[in-house]
Amino acid sequence: MLVQIYEVSSPEEARALCAFGVDHIVLVGNGTFPREQSVEKARDIFEPVSALAKSSALCLSADLELIRKVAAELSPSILHLGASTDLLSPSESGTIKSEFPSIQIMRSIPVVGHESVALAETYDGIADMLLLDSHNPGDKQIGGLGKTHDWDLDRRIVENVSIPVLLAGGLGVEKCRRCNQSCASCRR
Repeated sequence: MLVQIYEVSSPEEARALCAFGVDHIVLVGNGTFPREQSVEKARDIFEPVSALAKSSALCLSADLELIRKVAAELSPSILHLGASTDLLSPSESGTIKSEFPSIQIMRSIPVVGHESVALAETYDGIADMLLLDSHNPGDKQIGGLGKTHDWDLDRRIVENVSIPVLLAGGLGVEKCRRCNQSCASCRR
């Protein structure tokens, strides 16, 4: 299992998370949405991230210049593109990937219906990994809602793409609807 912790807000927090063995230290970066860190503060937060963890910058904006600035100035291990897919296309995501080939691209995919499977397939070969999350139509970004979506659609996406997939969206310690255990018990 891979563990990502979002909204890391200080170098001390990043250092502690690395010591706990967290895989991805994620901050929301570029400073235009609530809870986002400026590039300058993000640089300080990422400094203690060790070789044991990866730095990941989540960009919620679809503004390609802001995304380029985050990528160029932070050079994170992972650039997580979280803007709504109707605002940031596969083509634009591919442009960012080609401009920053040493940075892995994680693309958020809204899991809202059967069309999500086809959408995820369009990022296969463009993104290095997908993050499947809940989404409200009309929102400018994907996720952050704290609610689950149809995990059977997640399974179909995993079966239809060749890149790694991470699950998000209301995951927690409550019992799974399928196995009545913790979510990790049945690998949902």
